Amino acid sequence: MAVLSDLPALAALLPPEARLFGLDLGTKTIGVAMSDLSRLVASPLTTLRRTKFKADAEVLLALVRDHAAAGLVLGLPLNMNGSEGPRAQATRAFARNLAGLTDVPVAFWDERWSTAAVTRTLIEADASRARRAEIVDKLAATYILQGALDRLRGLEDPSK
Repeated sequence: MAVLSDLPALAALLPPEARLFGLDLGTKTIGVAMSDLSRLVASPLTTLRRTKFKADAEVLLALVRDHAAAGLVLGLPLNMNGSEGPRAQATRAFARNLAGLTDVPVAFWDERWSTAAVTRTLIEADASRARRAEIVDKLAATYILQGALDRLRGLEDPSK
């Protein structure tokens, strides 16, 4: 399977009703979110502790199979000026390696503000530092996926 770089290419491969997964790839964890079948709402699923790529991929792909996800949206950590640094390159490498293990297509979504936005919301909700650390990654994945879902709906209906 080829790694896809944009949402229009992913949208062209999806059946009318199919779940998507959103991933927030960190150095220590992978936040995972999933959409409903109509791809309207993203919900947090889990946070995976990273170990080695092969083990991470096996757990992730088992979740994809268990929830019948038809595509993955991977947060791409761009620099503030839009350029790609080491983290973005590592994310692309992870996606390339994962693509070699599955037929599920992958698209990237700009994640520059995801963790900051989620952390700010959790602070405003008076969540403890421990609670924030526990849930920030899967909520960041939800934020990434919801942005992609909103964009996909805009592609279907240009008036949005």
